[in-house]
Amino acid sequence: MSPTAALDVRPGEDANVILRRVTVLDPVAGIEGVHDIVIRDGRIAELAPPGDGAADGAETIEAEGMHAFPAFFDPHVHLRTPGHEHKEDVATGTRAAAAGGYCGILAMANTEPPVSTAADIAALRERARADASVPVGFLATVTRAMKGEELTEMVELREAGAIGFSDDGLPITSARVMLRALQYQRLCGGTIALHEEDPQLSGDGVMHEGPVSAALGLAGVPAVSESTMIARDAALAAYEDARIHVQHLSAAQSVDVVRAAKAAGVRISAEASPHHLCLTDEAVRSLDPQRFKMNPPLRGEADRQALIAALRDGTIECVATDHAPHQAEEKEVPFEQAAMGVTGLETAFAALHTELVLPGTIELGLLVERLAGGAAPFGIERPTLTPGSEANVVLCDLGAEWTVGEDGYESRSQNSWCAGRTLTGRVMVTVAAGQVAFRLRSFSLGVAA
Repeated sequence: MSPTAALDVRPGEDANVILRRVTVLDPVAGIEGVHDIVIRDGRIAELAPPGDGAADGAETIEAEGMHAFPAFFDPHVHLRTPGHEHKEDVATGTRAAAAGGYCGILAMANTEPPVSTAADIAALRERARADASVPVGFLATVTRAMKGEELTEMVELREAGAIGFSDDGLPITSARVMLRALQYQRLCGGTIALHEEDPQLSGDGVMHEGPVSAALGLAGVPAVSESTMIARDAALAAYEDARIHVQHLSAAQSVDVVRAAKAAGVRISAEASPHHLCLTDEAVRSLDPQRFKMNPPLRGEADRQALIAALRDGTIECVATDHAPHQAEEKEVPFEQAAMGVTGLETAFAALHTELVLPGTIELGLLVERLAGGAAPFGIERPTLTPGSEANVVLCDLGAEWTVGEDGYESRSQNSWCAGRTLTGRVMVTVAAGQVAFRLRSFSLGVAA
């Protein structure tokens, strides 16, 4: 299955491009070195010796000193359509993805109304074929209207093209309903992605429960709210031999549960978001909900370090942004009242490169591997630079410094957790599904060969 199988994208011109003298890194395929990447008719035609690549009529990009990676894949994005297109839609969300180096994304189903019927999936896929800059797949809800009571027609939804299922934004609190969902999943396929939270433990919490919440006088969300639900669902998945994917892991206890479940043979995968890998609840002392209020909340330094360790050892297979656009009026209110969520598609690589790779916390190759790792849990082949494959390539300047938001955003919303930060490393060009999906405005593309 190719990286774009079962995903939809706007048709366009196949890329014919040569990335000249670029440093190529594809850690999964074992490719590392300086090459000319020859993209012909939308496919990786050749990794030629530096300076030797040729293709009739191809556009040449002088990329010496830059890096080319397999483009990234994000399994957790909120496109806000239908219902809240003033925050984001397929066109703006996929432009943001392309600007961040992504060749594919999966859109969550907690829209208004939620994506719960085959007709909903069909309409979204049609919209993607008209507007999407990069391939996008759509998840459907596990339960009707996300009420957690009655299952959707999962088989029918899969036949309509739903990539998987998720009630993200809300947990499935009933173990009985969750068990039934896993039973149906075994019949129809499609990974179930889970927002893991016990609402009775979370209560009215607006940030991580700990010394910072106590000092600020804000209601806290204990880490055990997340970890206990993961443990329950891992046990149910083991009982049914079903597959589950844990979304936005945030706590050390949760990492322990996932690691133990994997060791026991449970078919479980997990993701972590850039903000949880880079920030702690100390950031909330600013009381800035625009950048620092999300669910799950930013937690303590021990939690952050546990997530990084899990990213290294493979307990966490992938980075997922949980890109959650909101309008200013939803964020420019007191912290307790503000909407949960931050955007992240345009900054994920640069932020993690700046905060984790440059200080030596993780290797560049590991970051590249985890940013593309979100495809596999959903049965989608990961992007690769292997000759003969569809061209899904991101060209980055690892030395470029830039200030987030200074040149605006491709996203329709501006609630970036990185807003105002100076980052090092920038996406210059993205080729997705064999098409040039993004070019940094200030970057010269050179001349035709």
